[in-house]
Amino acid sequence: MNLLINVVVELVVIGVILWLINRFLPMASSIRSILNFVVVIAVIVWLLRVFGIWNVSSLHL
Repeated sequence: MNLLINVVVELVVIGVILWLINRFLPMASSIRSILNFVVVIAVIVWLLRVFGIWNVSSLHL
């Protein structure tokens, strides 16, 4: 239960920070789209690692 609360709080913090960046920092819409895409992908990877669905050490390059 504690893990779920921490994840929700961290997602809210990440969302607010991303919203503040999108709202108050002037940048081209293409750069903004790339930033949003990178943040969303990073959050998805982070969530997969937190819940143990994806283990980066299992990758064999």
